Amino acid sequence: MGSDTMPWGVGGDASAVDPMPTDVSRLLESTARALTGELARVQARTRQPSLVAGVLRDGELMWTGTRGTAVGSGMVAGPDVQYRIGSITKTVTAVAVLQCRDDGLLDLDDPLRAHLGDVPYASARVRDLLAHTAGLPSEPAGPWWERHEGGDFETLAGQVLQQGPVHPAGQRHHYTNLGFGLLGELVARLRGTSWIDAVTERVLRPLDMTRTTYGPQVPHAQGWSVQPYAGTLAPEPHSDTGAMAAAGQLWSTVEDLARYAAFWIDPDPVVLAPSTVTEMCTPAAGEPAVGTESVHGLGVRLYGRGDRTLVGHGGSMPGFLAGFVVDPRRRSAGFTLANATVGDTPGLALTLLDRLEQLEPPLPPEWSPEPEVEDAAELLGLWYWGNTPITFAVGDGHLVIEEANPGHRTRLVREAADTWRCLDQYYAGELLHVVRDGDRISHLDLVTYILTRHPAHP
Repeated sequence: MGSDTMPWGVGGDASAVDPMPTDVSRLLESTARALTGELARVQARTRQPSLVAGVLRDGELMWTGTRGTAVGSGMVAGPDVQYRIGSITKTVTAVAVLQCRDDGLLDLDDPLRAHLGDVPYASARVRDLLAHTAGLPSEPAGPWWERHEGGDFETLAGQVLQQGPVHPAGQRHHYTNLGFGLLGELVARLRGTSWIDAVTERVLRPLDMTRTTYGPQVPHAQGWSVQPYAGTLAPEPHSDTGAMAAAGQLWSTVEDLARYAAFWIDPDPVVLAPSTVTEMCTPAAGEPAVGTESVHGLGVRLYGRGDRTLVGHGGSMPGFLAGFVVDPRRRSAGFTLANATVGDTPGLALTLLDRLEQLEPPLPPEWSPEPEVEDAAELLGLWYWGNTPITFAVGDGHLVIEEANPGHRTRLVREAADTWRCLDQYYAGELLHVVRDGDRISHLDLVTYILTRHPAHP
């Protein structure tokens, strides 16, 4: 499977890149082979000219693999070769928008007109644009923006001037590329520079993502379309999408996506506060056709995987496909890049993480004694809602409510004497009140649910 030395920094002219083994693994040989098998099946079944993938755990790029040789003239696929990442770009734009909010430049409930003036869809709220609930069309009017050279924002605004919304704002989730074109202009206006300069300075450079760029830089792949019957390749344009760039323009590499994934696992406050990252990863809207398999947060897609919630986004542009998925709880991530217009490359990122979880699940955190939680001692143990047992215990430094329904598990923080606030899931934001009868606790009031020390019907 190659050496243990990571191939950082492949560069130079495309024609001068020497063919070399690019598969690298620090996993068990059996796990690496299984991941390579998933990669090979997707590449062969969906005819990806070249496909490169990586898996990260605990901040380290543990495995990379490649399949396919049709990268470009004289090129060999590898973890430092650029591919277009399509809509993964939206997550970078969303980070830039939340930075503006945290810097006091906007409120998420602001309408666009508060910052952009009289533009199309001026009443759309920033929050709704991030969550794809503003009701905007999926694409701007005019030639397909992904395949054509784009103009400036004034040109885009003129194109969509007569293009009305397709749903009332807030009614449902409706994915919109156009909405992120507007968010890109919002970032540019608030920062007094171009969108790409803003995200480069404030997101890419602090995360050392030096190979994530607006346009292709060697070594980079050529985008291809595969003829459905002949199996031959036709080149796709590497268009400059102009005012729509914030929706899907960026090029990146497996190595840079590993650095980006590490940020979503351990947020760097220089880029974004951990609490803001958590806010972005909180469900905001769902896609009815997909059901509960995936929902959207603020600029990111969330994928339910049993007791885990994965965060990420897929990407596509003419000639390119990409997948980017992070499991913050397991501290792992998977990412995939290919130079084909159609195929299973985005879903492969999820498959790689599922296989990693199956074959090399992480060890549980080492237990250590809990700190004393102030005023929690008299609340510990069993309580009952009617005849339903509910356990109060200390875990991870918090008072914790444990129920049979895992969606009702929550940590609590003490707000005042006899008042606790819930932090998670069903009860998030709700209050628990300790009700006393003289010196003893009479009962607990959890959002009107009365909890007592004994079942209602012994």
